[in-house]
Amino acid sequence: MISDSFKQDLLNRVDVVDIVGRSVQLKKAGANFSGLCPFHGEKTPSFTVSPSKQFYHCFGCGAHGNAISFLMEYQGLGYVDAVRELAQGAGLKMPEFQRERSFAGARGGEGVSGASGASGAGAAADEGPDLYALMERAMRYYRDQLKQSPRAIDYLKGRGLTGQIAARFGIGYAPAGWQNLQAVFPEYSEAAIKEVGLVIDNEAGKRYDRFRDRIMFPIHSQRGMVIGFGGRILGAESNEEGKATGPKYLNSPETPLFEKGRELYGFSQARNPIRSAGRAVVVEGYMDVVALAQAGVDYAVATLGTATSAVHVQKLFRQTDEVVFCFDGDRAGRKAAWHALEVCLPVLADNKTVRFLFLPAEHDPDSFVRERGQEAFEHELQRATPLSGFLLDHLRSDLDLDTPEGRSRLVHEAKPLLTRIAAPALQIQLGHQLAELAQMATQELARITGLRLSAERNFGRSFGRGDARRGAPPPARRGLEAKLERRLLRGLVAQPDRASSLAGLMNANTQEPGSPAGRAITALTQQVLQQPGMSASFLLDVFQGSEHEKPIADAYAELLELRMDDAQLEADFQSDLAAMRSALKTARIEQLKSIASEAMSAEEKIELVRLISEQAQRRDSSA
Repeated sequence: MISDSFKQDLLNRVDVVDIVGRSVQLKKAGANFSGLCPFHGEKTPSFTVSPSKQFYHCFGCGAHGNAISFLMEYQGLGYVDAVRELAQGAGLKMPEFQRERSFAGARGGEGVSGASGASGAGAAADEGPDLYALMERAMRYYRDQLKQSPRAIDYLKGRGLTGQIAARFGIGYAPAGWQNLQAVFPEYSEAAIKEVGLVIDNEAGKRYDRFRDRIMFPIHSQRGMVIGFGGRILGAESNEEGKATGPKYLNSPETPLFEKGRELYGFSQARNPIRSAGRAVVVEGYMDVVALAQAGVDYAVATLGTATSAVHVQKLFRQTDEVVFCFDGDRAGRKAAWHALEVCLPVLADNKTVRFLFLPAEHDPDSFVRERGQEAFEHELQRATPLSGFLLDHLRSDLDLDTPEGRSRLVHEAKPLLTRIAAPALQIQLGHQLAELAQMATQELARITGLRLSAERNFGRSFGRGDARRGAPPPARRGLEAKLERRLLRGLVAQPDRASSLAGLMNANTQEPGSPAGRAITALTQQVLQQPGMSASFLLDVFQGSEHEKPIADAYAELLELRMDDAQLEADFQSDLAAMRSALKTARIEQLKSIASEAMSAEEKIELVRLISEQAQRRDSSA
């Protein structure tokens, strides 16, 4: 939506210390600044901001990012609005979402740009109307319409909802009819109404309301601004020809305010209860969230018509150490749960817990809590399956573990999942459980998967491509290479243009990916080579929500903790680079030696002789 070049230029112009300092009292601490973390309660400062790296990190809760992510997390802004707010402060004009004409007609009476609670985003005269105010006005209209619709009120009462809970979530009603919003927005034809997703233009150019005869659920940003809507059909909606149409649930489309993959329904209402309860529950529907809140389980949120994303999980982990996914027990529910598990693996930490609750087939959270109540639901939460149990149960569900083939397939299926787990202790524990299920010695499993499951954790070989004939490196060397990968990543995030030095190293390596740090180096190097001149502060923005975000953030945190100057960093990087080259050459020699002589190609035999000769020369020169 917004070009990388614009975002990078923006991050080069703003100062994260200034942005954070407006909300957090910072004190100089050497080359960096420190203060009390705004994302969790603490009495001793563990929150550090680096002016040189343009990055912040909390050593207490793990919150991290650049100026854009700080505005998103602290102020609850959407991504586009965070960029827009920074751009306005930096004197840059947003290249996206410029209105072709003003929206003067919508400002009559209330004054859109002066609406209560709206941010400066979009409020300037040269940027058209305040989109937040448009959404707020639509929400008020839908709420007024609910009061005038006995049919809609009866429906909500039938679902067990009180007026108090409906008011808390801002629930309303979009009446039947094709252009009801024309009474709310006199300039119904203006582009901004469509831009926020309230109306649709058909192929003939005729405009009509997106939501018709639906119970309306406002979707709020983290700071409580209306950014979208979800509508649950109330009757048998029909088109102009009288034919039934329309999905049961309908969400706002992606807009400058609303990005489904980043937002959670009910999050603004549940944020404080989540902290108080010490857990968050993720469900699938709006009514699930509202019904649970009605019953006293007010720490539930829902994804918005899209699968769980890493951003969703990270947002929840900012508030609590435990997340429970509660899905239907049918095939679709289990598929959604498995996707959520895969998304969680790269963002897990050993102090975070993820569990899965599958309700009986005849129930969803809404019906369960209405029938059995809060106490019964929370009892089920206590019995929810931990991520480790769900992972192994799912993998072995269709396998015959009484046969060697079934056990081999189990290891094959588990390997890519285990290597993605970012929590080191959990990864080791799961490795041991897998070895027992597969009836293998731990050392054998470690050799096959590339994981180190003894005293030290091993991330495996990490760069380049795999070779099915390779042998496993000795444990000591695996540990050395894992350490070097983390150090090289640290040097790379400190100065991204070092990617050119690592490109040859990647191409020369023949080992399969394994380590989170190694995979991050590969992805980061490729990105920087494709986009030269990338700044350090822009890296997290590029990889936010991916499996590489955590190892990159860990590398940033290590830089803040070590407080090394540029000369030390460069010396360490060059030393680590040389050590990795040597380690990879040694590993390649062992790999080639592990291949039976008759299976080696002529090129491989020549390569082996050359590498052994070079190794001998290095030993002689260092003697």
